Amino acid sequence: MGRRLWLPLLLTLLLLWPAAARAAEVLQVREADLLLIGDHNRTYSVRLACAEPIVGREAEAVDLLRHQLRRRQRVNLMPMGSRDGLLLARVRPLGMESDLAQQLVAAGLARTVEGCPGVAPAA
Repeated sequence: MGRRLWLPLLLTLLLLWPAAARAAEVLQVREADLLLIGDHNRTYSVRLACAEPIVGREAEAVDLLRHQLRRRQRVNLMPMGSRDGLLLARVRPLGMESDLAQQLVAAGLARTVEGCPGVAPAA
């Protein structure tokens, strides 16, 4: 029950207070589409929005993310909702043009999720 309350509050904070989104740091790559993010003495898991890892290529996707994200890499979070109690967000490392989901899709390690706003469907 408590988990259902803090996630909407976190989403509201990220949407209404842009400084919080800018201060996020990657602490760990947990899975091919799951990151541990730190923000002002809090940590939370963030699932990459708009991309679904390709089965059997998850290890390659994790390697790519770890290569792109050094520990404490600062990132911009663009919240897109929640799923299974986890924040769904586009995650863009500062100084990079594309977000991590786009990078995984471009590398052939994920496919674009249909219906994701601002993303062209995969051909």
